[in-house]
Amino acid sequence: MSRHTEGKYVLFDVTYTDGTRRSNRKVPSDLLGGLDGDEPARAEITAQDQRIAAASGRPALTILSLTRSFG
Repeated sequence: MSRHTEGKYVLFDVTYTDGTRRSNRKVPSDLLGGLDGDEPARAEITAQDQRIAAASGRPALTILSLTRSFG
């Protein structure tokens, strides 16, 4: 697991290809911005999903879309 020095997170709502949705997924804010904008959030959430899948014994879902959570 990587270390992030700021300790701040951005929350994302994730929609998967099977139609399910997960809200308020945390992504370290220091991964975001720059030329890639929010795209690094997809890789971080995919990595989180892989860890969850390995622990649960269920396959990880494929992300269809993600948007920042506001509210």
